[in-house]
Amino acid sequence: MPPLGPQRPGSYDFGRDLYFQGIGASGFVMGAVKTREPPATGGLALRYAAFMQWLRDAIDARIRTTLDGDQRAIATALLTGRRDAITTPVNDAMFISGLGHVLSISGYHMAVVAGVVFFTIRALLALFPALTAGHPIKKWAAAAALVAAAFYLLLSGAEVATQRSFFMTAVVLIAVIVDRRAITFRTLAVAALIVLAIAPEALVHPSFQMSFAATLGLVALVQIGLPNLLASPDHSATARVALWGGRELTMLMLASLVAGLATTPYAAFHFHRVTPYGLLANLAAMPVVSAVVMPAGLLGLLAMPFGFDGVFWAIMGFGIDWMILVTQWVAALPGAVGRMAAFGIGPMVVASTGLILLGLLRTPLRWSGAVLLVVASVWALRVPQPDVLVSADGRNVAVRGGDGRLHLMHSAKDAFLVKEWLAADADARTATDASLGEGVSCDPSGCVTQGPGGAFVALASRPEALADDCERAALIVTARPAPRGCAASVIDAERLRRHGALVLRRIRDGYAIDAVKPGGIDRPWSPAVPGDGESETTLRTPASAPRPAVDATPAETDLQGED
Repeated sequence: MPPLGPQRPGSYDFGRDLYFQGIGASGFVMGAVKTREPPATGGLALRYAAFMQWLRDAIDARIRTTLDGDQRAIATALLTGRRDAITTPVNDAMFISGLGHVLSISGYHMAVVAGVVFFTIRALLALFPALTAGHPIKKWAAAAALVAAAFYLLLSGAEVATQRSFFMTAVVLIAVIVDRRAITFRTLAVAALIVLAIAPEALVHPSFQMSFAATLGLVALVQIGLPNLLASPDHSATARVALWGGRELTMLMLASLVAGLATTPYAAFHFHRVTPYGLLANLAAMPVVSAVVMPAGLLGLLAMPFGFDGVFWAIMGFGIDWMILVTQWVAALPGAVGRMAAFGIGPMVVASTGLILLGLLRTPLRWSGAVLLVVASVWALRVPQPDVLVSADGRNVAVRGGDGRLHLMHSAKDAFLVKEWLAADADARTATDASLGEGVSCDPSGCVTQGPGGAFVALASRPEALADDCERAALIVTARPAPRGCAASVIDAERLRRHGALVLRRIRDGYAIDAVKPGGIDRPWSPAVPGDGESETTLRTPASAPRPAVDATPAETDLQGED
């Protein structure tokens, strides 16, 4: 043991003492080593989660033996719900083209799985005349399809959209088993009640809204459109069209169009984008996905235990290649990126009401829903865009300049925040675009830029910047306490703490304010601040009059080190 160094009189070397007691040589063991029983094994839920993760990993490993790159990533996403390995260009192209729904396991995937199993089992049982004549093979096939759908739900991770799809599919299959009509609005309502009973918060999620909107449109199409498309055989024109596959093509076009239109308000609200060529992409890709990709994937899962799955993964890869080709082609078309500026909850509520009226009513009054959709569209397009955006920590401020675009002042870089701001403004620039800093002057103390109406907006990072900003700027944003006697309008640390991020829109004598956490509102997930009443909805810009001197002496809290 090396020398422990000289000891001051009266000092105590804890490490030396432990060493000589034989407890440990390092000086970090605080007692004799004792053996203990290993921790208890996880419960049933943990063992189930571990098993399902092992199964997903095993499927991915088997797919890797045949496919790689985006082929493998998309095949794994379709079967297990894991989408993290898809490259960014392909992922973006999928959503731009309107085929992003293929990557999210929902009603389409569940319907394909249940449908393939149902018709396969029924066809196999129909090969035996004795079973066909004396047993309800249709009900047996429905029961097998229900089991397959339940397994697919568990394998894919049971997201909200997948849960909704399973419950909807389960109600349909149970209706077949008990000899009831399967596809009805009651089926949709039951599925919605089950999902909301399990996870009430799903109501505000885009997955729930988009999946139920699309299903509402498709159910309405089945109940309203199918009777006209499935005319009797003696109708010569319909018979000729159906003979050449026109009926199937028409139904595919209508289904893609209806589902796309039904989900457009929610995609525009949550993701700030629409898909102008979604119908074209779905018509080109979905038949291949339905007839090749998904059936091959199911056969691959069945063949995995026997080691004969490689050929099915290869077939699946051919179909995925076609889907990727279609998405990249559509995404490269002019105007394919349909950006939509952010709008409030009002237009979406009106659009939702319009969709419900169109889907549920049976009288000509249902066309009032179309009128509401038009009103919602005009309202959303005419919502005034913000003039100033302030982050919750007061370190990032975006100001709309004279060119109509946002310009960024920041004392802390937050690429994700800037990306979201630009998307909500329907701005194609990236967070690293140099034009974001045009017209912005910065020094170590802060930044300043010319805002709407020619007034200056300042971001003060240090206390010494406030004196000059109070004299020259109309609006100051600072993460510090507001200075006393400042002639400018100030958004300070206290306001940000109470109300979070802010959106400011220019009005005649100042700014209208929208806060993330408005005052006086108390919710379980966002408790009201004690003593906080109604928040200010406007911020008055001071008149251009002689301004009093400002006490620029830093407050005691500002004399502390910089964050």
